[in-house]
Formats: sequence, structure tokens, C-alpha cells
Amino acid sequence: MSDQSPAPSLYAAREPIFPRRVSGRFRNLKWIIMAVTLGIYYITPWIRWDRGPSLPDQAVLLDLANRRFYFFWIEIWPHEFYFVAGLLIMAGLGLFLFTSALGRVWCGYACPQTVWTDLFILVERWIEGDRNARLRLHRQKKLDLRKARLRLTKWTAWFLIGLATGGAWVFYFADAPTLARDLVTGNAHPIAYTTMLILTGTTFFFGGFAREQICIYACPWPRIQAAMMDEDTLVVGYREWRGEPRGKGKNREGLGDCIDCYACVNVCPMGIDIRDGQQLECITCALCIDACDEMMEKVGKPRGLIDYMALSDEQRERSGLPPKSIWKHIFRPRTILYTSLWSAVGFALLFALFIRSDIDLTVAPVRNPTFVTMSDGSIRNTYDVRLRNKHGEDRLFKLSLVGDPAMQLQIEGEAQDTVNVPADTAHLTRVYIVAPKDSAPAAADTTPVRIWVEDLASGERAYKDTTFNGRGN
Repeated sequence: MSDQSPAPSLYAAREPIFPRRVSGRFRNLKWIIMAVTLGIYYITPWIRWDRGPSLPDQAVLLDLANRRFYFFWIEIWPHEFYFVAGLLIMAGLGLFLFTSALGRVWCGYACPQTVWTDLFILVERWIEGDRNARLRLHRQKKLDLRKARLRLTKWTAWFLIGLATGGAWVFYFADAPTLARDLVTGNAHPIAYTTMLILTGTTFFFGGFAREQICIYACPWPRIQAAMMDEDTLVVGYREWRGEPRGKGKNREGLGDCIDCYACVNVCPMGIDIRDGQQLECITCALCIDACDEMMEKVGKPRGLIDYMALSDEQRERSGLPPKSIWKHIFRPRTILYTSLWSAVGFALLFALFIRSDIDLTVAPVRNPTFVTMSDGSIRNTYDVRLRNKHGEDRLFKLSLVGDPAMQLQIEGEAQDTVNVPADTAHLTRVYIVAPKDSAPAAADTTPVRIWVEDLASGERAYKDTTFNGRGN
């Protein structure tokens, strides 16, 4: 029997990426965005906002128990979920807009995976050193005391960041100071501890070990982004016509500007070579631009060998012409369409927000039975009316009926036609509409009616249309 070589493996083990430290305008921009986004995430739950004695004073709060969403002076009720849907639509259109104009700029600067990975790499660099030191530590087979100490210190720091991330998340769903005290004393709900544990673990794993794997394999956006881009989209690219043929040495006759130093590769958090062209893995973070510009200055060459550029400018630049203005790339029919749609949704939400009333009602007819014949022959219909008082104090609501003059409205348990509705609540009350025996609504199949509610303190009014069911004979 002849020897057979084993079949080649179809799986390549992940080689960890250790980006080198780089400085420049895009790296500084990423630092600023990281500081701002993390600051907003961690600090927002602790901001106070006075809404009155009966309402929570947390500026941003998702109160699931009472089914409310508070955002500073805005309060969203369950029936107003269209505001949340509108914001999600705006987020999607915004992502389309930025991608069509600047490629995966969201991924490179503001995506949570990118922001937390940047933070984890920063901590890793503080503890283990820059790229070469981390590479030596990774390739060291022997686990000595120094390597164990550095690894334990790094993982502890990562765990604390993950714990702070999970802790900040649960603070958005309850009063932050109260929940923090309960978490420390062990009195918080098990769901809070479970949520923190899950988010701590996922942050620790995604930011510390998965990193670029999440962007390449778990995130669907790299596979969708091509539909949002065209030849005028500005993306990070390599001016091959200027850099090739690449080579090192003092005698550069016949060579391009690229000195093949691999600086662009060494700083890339995805571990790719931008000189190979556009790749699915590229998140458009532009750190390779900073690294290349730094090397070009050192060798006395013009900056911009790697830069933001559009495919439509390639032929112009190859022939020695300057590229089109950046504004001509950004303001084109596709981006104008996305901007118009985004603005339209935003204005619609603002309009709906400013015209909404502080009182509201819903009317649900009770159809079991459809109607009741009273002892005097009159016909009675029953309705469950939910009155919403969005004010910060109790209000007296007056109910009235518009329809056939013969019909009367009665409120269960109330001698008058008014109901006291507590502050910031939806109060359910039962209402009866009665039609006299010989009246037209009593004899008809259905009669349209309108129930009005009026806030006696402010004069605000709202109504809902419904139907009254008669004998139908």
C-alpha cells in the first residue's frame, strides 16, 4: 500500500493581530470619537432631569415596568412606538448615507465593536508594550512569571471594562443610583446580574479575542455595503500608479514612491494590506493613511500615497489631472436622495412630537353581549375607555357623547360625567351608552357615535369614534 499524504486542512487557525501605534489626524479623530461615545454611554444614566414629584428624575430611562421611555423632556408611551420606529428608520437611512458617501466610515470610527476594540488595544499596549513587544510575548512558548503577570493584568483590565459596560447598560432600565446600591448590596433583581454577566462576557470576548473576526464573519454589513456604494464613493485606497513598482534602497531610479515598509499593514487593526485593493475586511479606519503619510514625510515624498479616493478619479489622476472636488463626490443624486429621505422622516417625527396632545383615549366596545335590553326596554352598550393623562399632576377629565340626541352616556361608579385620572397614568374606566326604547339608535343595527374627553384644567380635548349596536328590527 502506498503512503498517502493527509488531505490539506480547510481551516486556518486565526493569527492574532497586534496593530502598531500610529499618530496622525485620523488616529486623533478616532481618539476623540472614542472618548465622546464612551463618555455618552457611561455618563448618560447618571444625568438627572426634574419632571415633577410623581415621575422619575433620570434623564434617559427605559422604564419597562411602567412601559415608558424617557428622554430628557420627551416621554414616549407604548402607543407612541412609531417614534422609536422612526428613529430606527433614520438610523438606517443615515447608515446608507454615510456608506454611499464615505464607505464603511461608521465601521471605522463609531461602531461599538470598533470603539471597544480600540479601547482594549489601548489597554493592551499600555500593559504589554507596542507591536513588537506584544508579538514577542505572543510567540514566547514558555509561560514564565512575567508573561503570566502581564496576561493576568491585561485580562483583569478587560474584565473591568466589560463589567462597566454591562453595568452601564442596566442603568438605562432603572434608577441608576438606586440600582447601583442594590447591585453592591446584593439586593438587585437576578435579571440585572444576568444581563451584566452576559454583557461583561461578550464585551470581554468580542473586544479582547474576537476583534476583527466579528467584523469579518459575524457582522452582515460588509456584505451589504456594496449596494450602497458606487464609483464616486470615497474609500481608503492605494495610488498604485504612483507607488509601483515598490522597492527599498537609496537608489530609487525606476521605482515608485512606495518603499515597501509595511507600515500600512502593521497599523491595520484588520491585518490587511490596502495595497492589494479594496477588500471586504477593510473598515475604512484610515490608520494606514496616517502611517503612510508619516513614512512619506520621512523619505521626502508627497503625502497621499494612501488616501481617501474615488474610483471615478483613477483615470484622471493617472493622466496627471487633479481629482474632482470632495464635495462633488459627496453631493450627488444618491446621497441627496438619502439626505432628503432622512430629513423627511426627521421632520415628520418632530411634527408629530410637537402636535401630540397631553391627553388621549382609546375606546374598546364590549361585545359579549353586543347589547343589553334593560327592564324599561332601553338598549345599553358597554365600552372600556382608557384615559391617558400625560401631565405631571392629577387631572379631572369630562366625558361627553356626540351622536343621536336621545342617547346618554354614563360612567360606571361615577355620579357625574367626570373622572379623576392620576398623573402620568392610563386610567381604565367602564362607560355605558343608553338609547331609549323607542329611539332610532335602539331600533337600528348600528349608529355611529363619538366619545369626547376634555381636560377641565387645560381645556385640551380628544375624541374617538365608535358604534352603538341596537336591536336591528
